[in-house]
Formats: sequence, structure tokens, C-alpha cells
Amino acid sequence: MTGPLVPFREVVLKVHSRCDLACDHCYVYEHADQSWRTRPKTISDEVIFRTAQRLAEHAKTHALPSVSVILHGGEPLLAGPARLRRICEELTSAFDGIAALDLRIHTNGLQLSPRYLDLFSEYGVKVGISLDGDRAANDRHRRFADGRSSHPLVLKAVELLREERYRHLNLGLLCTIDIENDPRAVLDALTELEPPHIDFLLPHATWDDPPPRPDGSPTAYADWLLAVFDRWQELGRPVPVRIFSSVLSTLNGGPSLTESLGLAPTDLVVVETDGSLEQVDSLKSAYEGAAATGFDVFTHAFDEVAAHPGVRARQLGLEGVSETCRRCPVVRSCGGGLYTHRYSSAGPDGRVPGEGAPAEGALAEGAPAEGFDNPSVYCRDLAALVRGIEARTSADSAAPAVADPAELLAAQEDLTRTLLARLHGDLDGRGGERWAEAWELAAALDGSERGAGGLDHVIAHPYTRTWLLDALDALHEERPGAVRDAVDGLPARLAAAVVRAGLDTWVPVPFRDGGLVLPTLGRLALGGAGEHGTARVRAVEDGFLVARDDGSGERRIAWPAPAVPGWLPVRGYALPGGGPGFLIDGLDPYRDCFAAPVAATLGGPAADRLAAALTEAWVLIEERAPEYGARSAGTVLTLTPLTGLAPGEPSVGRHGYGALGIGADDGVEELALALLRGVRRAGFRALVDVTDLYAADGSWEHRMPWREELVPFSRLLAGTYERLALAAFDPRYRDGVARALDTLEGAAELTIGGKRLLALMRKEF
Repeated sequence: MTGPLVPFREVVLKVHSRCDLACDHCYVYEHADQSWRTRPKTISDEVIFRTAQRLAEHAKTHALPSVSVILHGGEPLLAGPARLRRICEELTSAFDGIAALDLRIHTNGLQLSPRYLDLFSEYGVKVGISLDGDRAANDRHRRFADGRSSHPLVLKAVELLREERYRHLNLGLLCTIDIENDPRAVLDALTELEPPHIDFLLPHATWDDPPPRPDGSPTAYADWLLAVFDRWQELGRPVPVRIFSSVLSTLNGGPSLTESLGLAPTDLVVVETDGSLEQVDSLKSAYEGAAATGFDVFTHAFDEVAAHPGVRARQLGLEGVSETCRRCPVVRSCGGGLYTHRYSSAGPDGRVPGEGAPAEGALAEGAPAEGFDNPSVYCRDLAALVRGIEARTSADSAAPAVADPAELLAAQEDLTRTLLARLHGDLDGRGGERWAEAWELAAALDGSERGAGGLDHVIAHPYTRTWLLDALDALHEERPGAVRDAVDGLPARLAAAVVRAGLDTWVPVPFRDGGLVLPTLGRLALGGAGEHGTARVRAVEDGFLVARDDGSGERRIAWPAPAVPGWLPVRGYALPGGGPGFLIDGLDPYRDCFAAPVAATLGGPAADRLAAALTEAWVLIEERAPEYGARSAGTVLTLTPLTGLAPGEPSVGRHGYGALGIGADDGVEELALALLRGVRRAGFRALVDVTDLYAADGSWEHRMPWREELVPFSRLLAGTYERLALAAFDPRYRDGVARALDTLEGAAELTIGGKRLLALMRKEF
């Protein structure tokens, strides 16, 4: 198996191998592997010491920031306070100065008392308690060997953990699902105890020993969990539920939050009471010895276990699931299910009980393979659970920016403001007095109605984003002059905001190479080539004043107005019939971030000729594809003439929304194609900036019909989004779009936001 070794960040330490309950669904005592019978009841000093040393060595080797150690059993509290103290002492000592230690204990709670909790408080041991719901639900399986109820003692333990002095140790409740129990009553009983988290666990099962389905339903466990989900929603989601949080996260492009779902590699190892190093404990449900590695803490390092084929098999992500799962559109969320639940020694007939032909969430054909190369025995349940949660939440989960251009613009402005705040934080005082004064002025502008309008306009300018990204990169890469460039960039933008707001406030602005550039306004010559200095800018009626600090003169510039000697404005143009219009900006120093070279700055007549051609191009688009006209951009476009572009091809650089590079010499038809392509590319990039349209990009390849090549999902989605606009303008571009839409709809990479976008794309087609 290829790929880098994944270090262990989570260790289950078996401190006692026996239990004081006789739960009939326990995988340790009631399932295939019976190795507990030969284990020492209690972990020894030698095993504790060697485990602590080996684990600290592993953390140091891999520079792990933290490691979680879960004290487990059997019932770990049966080890007694003295033994548990010894364990905490050894681990804490071994990890001192190496990594943070996250200690936890999972218990049935029967033995829990202040004596234990005072010890746990001393070492920061978080406590998770197993409880299956109300008394009727809990006592269905969690009983003493003589049949007595455990429920009152468990509730007593939970109430003790809820006391103010111990509340910081409360890890939450673990509930094993039984579909015979009332799902709403189970959730109500658990939430009444106000745990910080609830974990619902599917009972361990395999294809050899499938889970009970009393009514024969292939989705009985999904139906039960969805009833819990509905009740959870009704209650206002009072407590985080890990399985629901995980599905919601993956549906929206985030990571899985539990080992039982998702494609994240498993980084867990088990240390038994005799020092044996084993794979994940649930494998004991598969067959005798399934979890064994042949390694132990006395003679083997944790790296050796991490290289074990069984461990590596659970770290392969998408490559580690069956071919059926890889083709399933919900695999990002379900991850093929828990590894143990895929096991078959030979296999049933390949169909989930109660179903006919396999479909999504079922074996595609034939019987399960021998071993673990199968979908989960809960396959149909997992698919139904993911789809059910998606159906219940998609309307509220998809980012509004996907369907509303105004929301997209607002989200883009928020992103630019966030980057500005990050730059302020990253400078961390290094900007000195000049930055402090500029930051104070920015806050003052933002706090006044007139000033905020001017500042909003400048922040929305796409090249403001380019400056911020470049400044942040320069600081992180420690480029020479990075602090100076970051500090110099803000005053010019504030001066432009002051002019736009018409405020009588002097703003000191550094200039370079003999020219003062005011973003969104223009460039004023203040000296010869190579000359640097500082000028002050303030608004006056119908324009602004610029005064050099060296006292060499003051100039009054009319704005908005045509060019005058020494002053080149950013030129704005309206469109026939209204619409947002466009700017031709060949002046901003951060415009040069396209894939093609920037053309020479256009003088007035040349800029007007290009503007006339662009206006004709927009008129042509309005005639042939009015839904993709200038209004579709939702904002004033900032166009920068470039050289070296192919005819009809735009460039979308590292800018905020609305910046396009266009061919300076393109004809009207070519400009129309460039505008269509550019607006769609810029819009798609803007969406990707602010919402997750897809996840796990590159894990699969998809055929792009109009080029007959295999591409990652992101490229197919972006290409189809662009081609829809071209197809409206020229029907020849319709070829392959329907096939592309079908491919996208069946892809696993789509998030809820991506599905919302795809639905809109289908309407366009």
C-alpha cells in the first residue's frame, strides 16, 4: 500500500478487561473475538510505563501537537483510583515538553464517584458515559448479569458529572441504537440531561451477522435516526449530535467528524491490558483475531503498527472503499461506513435484506467479496440517512450567494474586509504610526454614513483584493519591503474613499516613481521617473486637492472629469438602456496579475475606441442572449486591456469579483465572447471564494463532452457553467452540455450549495 505513514493521534488504552454489566450487544464479550478471556484483568505497571514511553516517542518523532488517550475496558473504573492515578502520572510525565495530552475515559458510570472525579479533575480526564436513553430503552440491553436495571446508577453518575465542580469534565453521552426503542423518547431522555455531545452508535454487525430488522425494512436504522433528527430539529438542536453534525458537514463540503462516517484516514490504535497493540476495537465483531497485529509495546514501536497492512487499509480514504462505494454519490458523507461493518467471510446474496435490485446505497452486483472490500451492511441505511438529512436541510444550508447576485456581492465585500482585518492582525504593530493612523481613519470612515459609502466603493474594487492578497503573501514569505508595501497600500485607498465621500479631511499618501495612484480614480503625475515622496489629498467641491509634503505646490483636480495634463482618470462608461456599465482601468498598480501581459496605458482616444467596441459587444449580447447581458454581472465590471490573449478569450486574475482582462485588439464578436466567458468565469470564481460548491475535488475524473477528455469535477462544473452562456449566444456551444449536466448531477463531489447551483444551471439550459 502506497502513501505516507499516518501517525496515531488517538490511543485506546485498555486498563481493565472485565465489566460489571452484562450488555448483550457488547462487541467485546458477545461477538466473534473472545480474546478477552486470556487477557489480564488489569493493566500492569510495566505495560503502563512502556505504553507511555512508546507513545511519547511516537509523538516526538512525528512532531504531533497533541495526542488523545482514551481509558477503556471492559469497564475502566474497575481498575480503581490508584491504578488510574498511576496511568495519568506516567502519561503526563512522558508527554511533558513533547505534546499536549488529551486524556479521556469511556465508562458505564456505575462506579463513578467524587473520588474518581477529583482524580480526573486533577489530570483533566474528560468523562464519556454510555446511556441508551430512557429506562425502558437503556434496560433493553444494559443490565446486570442477574437482570437488574442499571439505569438509576447511570443517571446518578450523569447527575454527579453535571455538578458545577465537575461539569468541565463532561464529554457527553454514547447511545447504541436499538430500533425497537422509541426514537423521540430516547432523544428526549438524553437531551434532558444536557450533555455537551451525544453520539448515536450503530450496533456492530457484519454481512455474516447482519443487524436485526424486525419489519424487514432495508432502511430501518436510517428511519429511526431520521425520526431522532426531526425531533432534534423540533427542539432547536439543543445538543450537538455527532452523526448529524458529520453528515451536515460533509454535505456542505466540510470534513467528517466521526470515524464511522466519511473518508478521513483512521489514526487510532488500541493497547490491550497485556500490552498487545491492536487495530480498532470494533474489528472484534468480524472474526477471532481480526484486530490483532502481532505487535506489543515491549518490542515494537507505534510506527511499526502504523505500517501494518490492516491499519493502512483504513487510511486509504477513497481508495480504501469498494468499487461500488467509489461509484456512489453519497460516499463522501458515508465513507463506505465503519470498516468493521463491511466484513464478509463469504457473503450473503449481495442484496440488502428487503430489497430487489441493488441501487444507490447497495451492492451493485453479486455477493460481497471475502474480507472488507464491500459496502457496509448498513449501506442502504447510510444512503437514506444522508439523503434524508439533505432533503430536510438543503433549503437552509445552501449559501444565499449561489442564487442571489446581491448576496454574492455582499459576501465578496465581507471577504475583502476579512482580508483587511487579517492584514492588520498580521502586521501586529510593525506598521508603526503610519499604519495606526490609517487604520484609525478607516474605522472613522466606516463609522460615518458618507465615509462608509466611499469606503465601500473602494473595498468593492477588485484590485483592492489583489493588494491585500499580495501584501499577506509578502508578509508570510518575509519578502524585503513587505511591511512598507502593506502600509503604503491603505492610505491611497482611504484617500480615494475620502474623495468619493466628499470629505474635507487631509489624507497623507505615499507616491512612487513620480506618480500618485488613487485606486478607482486615476493617476496624477507629481514628479519625474524614480521620484518618491508623500502627498496629502482631501476632497473639495467638484474634485480634490493634492499637496506635496515638500511644499512644492498644490493641485486641484476636477472629478469626475476628463483627463488634463498630468492627470489620467480611470474611465467609466455607461451602456445603452441602462445596466451597471464598465470601467477601463489601465492604471492600478495591482492590475498586473493576469496570465497575460498588461497592454500599454490607453490614452483618451484609444480608450474611447475600445469602449465603443465593448459597448457594441454588449449590445450584441443583449440581442442574442439577453439573460447574459451586462446586468447579469450584478456589478460594474473593471476591464483591463491585455496583450497576447487568444481572440475571444478573457483572463480572470487573482482579483476580487468584477475584474476581467480583455484583448486590446479584439473585434466586436470576439469581445462579446470574451465578455460572456469572462463574466461567467469571474462569477464562478467569486462563488468558490465564498461557498463550497464541491469537495474532494480530484478524487474522481469526469469526461468533458465537448473535448472528450477526463477532468476533475471543478473543471467540468466551471466549464459547463461558462458554456451555458456561450450556448445562449451561439447554439453551436450546446453540444455536450446536457451530458455534462447529467454527469455533474450524479457526482459525489457536489455539496448542497453545488446542487443549488446545478439546479439553476438546468433551468438556464
